Amino acid sequence: MKVGIMQPYFMPYMGYFQLMNVVDTFVVYDDIQYTKKGWINRNRFLVNGKDDFFSLPLKKDSDFLDIRDRQLSDSYQQDCEKLLRRIEQAYRKAPFFREVYPAVSECFTYHDHNLFQFILHSIMRVKQLLGIETTITISSDLGIDRNLKGKDRVIATCIKLGSDHYINPIGGLKLYDKSEFLQKGIQLDFIKTMDITYRQFNHDHVPFLSIIDVMMFNSQAAIKGMLQDYRLE
Repeated sequence: MKVGIMQPYFMPYMGYFQLMNVVDTFVVYDDIQYTKKGWINRNRFLVNGKDDFFSLPLKKDSDFLDIRDRQLSDSYQQDCEKLLRRIEQAYRKAPFFREVYPAVSECFTYHDHNLFQFILHSIMRVKQLLGIETTITISSDLGIDRNLKGKDRVIATCIKLGSDHYINPIGGLKLYDKSEFLQKGIQLDFIKTMDITYRQFNHDHVPFLSIIDVMMFNSQAAIKGMLQDYRLE
């Protein structure tokens, strides 16, 4: 059984969903510390031919809290309206705007403002839109020792799930040693997203934007092809 493990990212890029699609079980971390400079509550979209950031504003709290213990800001309802206006202005002339925007709006207006639950809902909604059938598992439900870090926690998770094949994003190539996983009976591979290009109005293509951008400019059939546009190393 193939397993992938990732932090929860809000509307992440295509590579996130390629990993989800290639494994049998996709574990989403909820019981790890929130990091400010990561991609948990922010991403990039297309504005006038260039990339720009959007982010979910958070309630001020301790930097040591887990993702599942963080909340969206008290002003999020007003912030949400501004975010959606930005997205509508950016993509209203995109070919699949009418089909995609209602689902995007649903993700931004989800009622639960717990950060993890909010992001998990968006992951599940996009998963449904892309036709991905992978099982989603929440890390805290597995009962793994939280003192385990890095590869030790990954290996413990694979063993708990009965997995003999772990797939990690290509960024972990220098972090994880295949031989250490093999000693535990686990095959380790790394997934690398290939160069994916598509027309974004009449501008030069801007790569690795939020899945929002992919869905606005591409049919479901085209996106299914993109989900397979990777290689394992």
